[in-house]
Amino acid sequence: MRILIGALAVALLAGCVGPGDLARNDPSFSATTAKDPKRYALCVFPKWQDARTDASMSETENGYRLLIASNNMADEMLDIVKTTKGSSVVLHQRMAWSIMPGRSAVESAVRSCL
Repeated sequence: MRILIGALAVALLAGCVGPGDLARNDPSFSATTAKDPKRYALCVFPKWQDARTDASMSETENGYRLLIASNNMADEMLDIVKTTKGSSVVLHQRMAWSIMPGRSAVESAVRSCL
C-alpha cells in the first residue's frame, strides 16, 4: 500500500509544469517592441488579469515576467527583456494548441501592446 501511495505522489508531481519547463519549449510567439519592459508589461498585465484572475507579474533582472498558473501548472509565461532599442517579448504556452479559458485574450494582449 505504501508503494502505491508513493508511486501516486511521484506521478502527480511529474505532471506539474513550472516556468522553467515552459522556457525549455519553443516559444509560441516572439517579437520586439520599441517600448521599454515596464511600459510593455503595464500594457499587457491588466489585460491578462481581465482574461485570467490567476495572472501574476514579477520584475526580473533584465525586465519582467508575466505568468498564468493554475493547479500547480504554468499555463502561459511572457518574458519581457530589455534590449538596446526597447524590449524582446517571448510568449511560452503549455499546450499551445489547446483551448484554455482566456487564451485568445492572453495572446491578443501580447500582440496588441507591441
